[in-house]
Amino acid sequence: MASSVLTLDTLRRYAVARSLFTPTTLPKALARLGFVQADPLRAPARAQDLTLRHRVVGYRAGDLEARYPKLPIEEDFFVNYGFVARELHHLMHPRTPRTVWLPRQVQQAQEVLAFVRERGVVRPAEVDAHFDHGSVTNWFGGNSKASTQLLEGMHYRGLLRVARREGGQRLYAAREHQPSPMSRDAIMDALVDVIVAKYAPLPAASLGQLVSHLSGGVPQWRDHRKAALQRARARLPSAVVDGITWFWPEGENPAARKYSADEQVRLLAPFDPVVWDRRRFELLWGWAYRFEAYTPAAKRVRGHYALPLLWRDQVIGWANVSAKGGVLQPDVGFVAAAPKDKAFKLALEDELQRMAVFLGLGE
Repeated sequence: MASSVLTLDTLRRYAVARSLFTPTTLPKALARLGFVQADPLRAPARAQDLTLRHRVVGYRAGDLEARYPKLPIEEDFFVNYGFVARELHHLMHPRTPRTVWLPRQVQQAQEVLAFVRERGVVRPAEVDAHFDHGSVTNWFGGNSKASTQLLEGMHYRGLLRVARREGGQRLYAAREHQPSPMSRDAIMDALVDVIVAKYAPLPAASLGQLVSHLSGGVPQWRDHRKAALQRARARLPSAVVDGITWFWPEGENPAARKYSADEQVRLLAPFDPVVWDRRRFELLWGWAYRFEAYTPAAKRVRGHYALPLLWRDQVIGWANVSAKGGVLQPDVGFVAAAPKDKAFKLALEDELQRMAVFLGLGE
């Protein structure tokens, strides 16, 4: 496609409309997304729930965790941690991490795997009580149970899978290896295609950044990321707009009329695919959004868990949302001024009502 056909306005409409597709069932939405990033913070709900509520009919906070055991998905790493389609999960294993276990750890893992196979599904506390592995220093300099860290390592390596969660805690089961007949390069290209399908249109630098993040999903092939990126740049449709090369999936036309904005206000998760790429965000919307949950309170600009506020195809502000006494408490801010037209006011009221229903307030 010639670069003269596309503008940033066109790319912005395309970015919003293709990602915020017509809401469907949870399995279909997960299949279309391929991957949903997870985050443990609940403000007012977890990021994965905030992401899915815009794409699943009648979605309520907690539906993903409740239905997880029967869905064709796995908790796993991809470009970061979250929920991946099972066929994508199988492509990334067997996974060889950069951290090599000591012989003692290998022996412990074998013993724990036999224990898990015998029990079927186990809680970390059961493993700790049975083996008494003691404690270890965690990533934050504190102490953690060695059994918990061992289970996490076994999960990452593909020896275990997350069977379900109870109260947010992972319960593990043995994972059966299902080798893929695909070649390494074909798998890498397939993983890149999932990235592009989720985050398109992608500036060239963002495509490179996301491919580099595959070191978490396929550390055994981290030295092959550069070649995969080169193949992607050669085979994917692209165009240069205002001096920047943009990429999108094969078969899509960013200038198509079907990519148009609707009349909704949406409060987006900080990791929603529409806003995840902060580089793209600034190019398309002209201001810098930052996730400030881990920023000291005195240094925050927009709040602890500011949700980007999308109106039509423009991100014009943000909202920090909480619930007190069963009532939604929104704190809305704007980059410039709030739109004065009545349509925006009504659309914002509708979105806040949808948020209250999603959270189960007033039930």
